[in-house]
Amino acid sequence: MTNKTHEQDVEFIRALAELLNENDLTELQVKRDYGEDDSLNVRVSRQQPAPAPVQYAAPAASAVMPAPGPVAEPAAAAPATAEDPAQNPNAVTSPMVGTVYLQPEPGAPSFVSVGDKVAEGQTLLIVEAMKTMNQIPSPRAGTVKRILIEDKAPVEFGAPLMIIE
Repeated sequence: MTNKTHEQDVEFIRALAELLNENDLTELQVKRDYGEDDSLNVRVSRQQPAPAPVQYAAPAASAVMPAPGPVAEPAAAAPATAEDPAQNPNAVTSPMVGTVYLQPEPGAPSFVSVGDKVAEGQTLLIVEAMKTMNQIPSPRAGTVKRILIEDKAPVEFGAPLMIIE
């Protein structure tokens, strides 16, 4: 690799790092092919603190109030799932980075609401990634217990979206 190519690669990596920061991304991966046996693979990432509970949308008060009474003792037995939805085995996580939409189009009713029964494969929400609307199906049948993300909120790969039990 020539020094000129090396300098161009360094500038390219700096530009990726700036793109990462400007768009508030946690990871970016690019492969640049120069020829048949010559390429550059770059992965730029940064750590972010764990998402604060403030980021998660709380269900309506009427849906939450009846649940704490009977759940109070089991919640004490499993504080990790009560405090961190990502650790809940019933959490549906985002398969990609993008923007979440809870309705099929503006003004339409939500795909699902807290308390709804869902079937396996039923659309729960949409994650828009690179101008493509990706329907996120339910991985199992059950009841929507919590919706953890707000409409039009950005989401990272693996972030918890809903709890379905």
